[in-house]
Amino acid sequence: MVQEIKFYDYFEQWMKLYKLDAVREVTYQKYKMTHRQLVMLAPDLMMSDLTRLSYQQLLNDYAANHERQTTMDFHRHLKSSLIDALEEDFIKKDPTRKAIIKGIKQRQHKTKYLHQYELQALLNSLDLAGEVNWDYFILLIAKTGLRFAEALGVTPRDFDFAHQTLTINKTWNYKLGKGSFAPTKNKSSMRKIPLDWQTVIQFSQLVKKLPDDKPIFVDGKVYNDTVNHYLERLCNKSKIKTISVHGLRHTHASLLLYAGVSIASVARRLGHSNMTTTEHTYLHIIQELENQDNDKVMKHLASLI
Repeated sequence: MVQEIKFYDYFEQWMKLYKLDAVREVTYQKYKMTHRQLVMLAPDLMMSDLTRLSYQQLLNDYAANHERQTTMDFHRHLKSSLIDALEEDFIKKDPTRKAIIKGIKQRQHKTKYLHQYELQALLNSLDLAGEVNWDYFILLIAKTGLRFAEALGVTPRDFDFAHQTLTINKTWNYKLGKGSFAPTKNKSSMRKIPLDWQTVIQFSQLVKKLPDDKPIFVDGKVYNDTVNHYLERLCNKSKIKTISVHGLRHTHASLLLYAGVSIASVARRLGHSNMTTTEHTYLHIIQELENQDNDKVMKHLASLI
């Protein structure tokens, strides 16, 4: 029997039951955002009134002010709850079947990564002569491709200088009060990252007298904007385009791809859960490299005549 309950009420119950404390706090906040959008767009939509038409209209209303990828994320959240609703007999049919995902034209985003000569100019401007500072933090992300919270969670104990690796098995929840250690984004994010010998030398000296189990870069409350603004000043000083700290992660991955490193290896190094994420994020670079490969293939085939 179909239950008389509003869609947004069911979705709220569902996310609290299945997602609260089962996903990272930042991920749960996205579900809460979906719920707020649902309340705003469909305040009177009952579960019993959910059809393919009413669901498509809901998606279209959301897509009117959001890009296609954002609409897709919204749809995935709703679809997950409705699949469970179908099994629990709240609805008779799956209203999300054959749903069409629309969205406004993708906005022009800021450049996400630096070219090799730009990164070199940035690294040349770093002050690595003294004690722990944000320059070392920027260097670490540029050399490893860590996420912001992963880099904050790094302790001296995570380095294995003898084997030239850095173990990532936690993050730092910088958004919560004074902060605390937190789990990684997903299971794939737990990884060992090989380090080059220069990075090994630099950090072996830096952490020599630091507590083994304390975050290297955390001293009180940490704000993402603080580091981004500092990086912006360094970019201006180096006379290169401005990127964010997360842009350093994109830079790291992009340079590896241009160097011929396989997508699988880049995905593992970044801690992506699958290669599809890597392929989607760096599609423009992969397509450019494929065009270069096609040119090489044609030249090779032509030389066989």
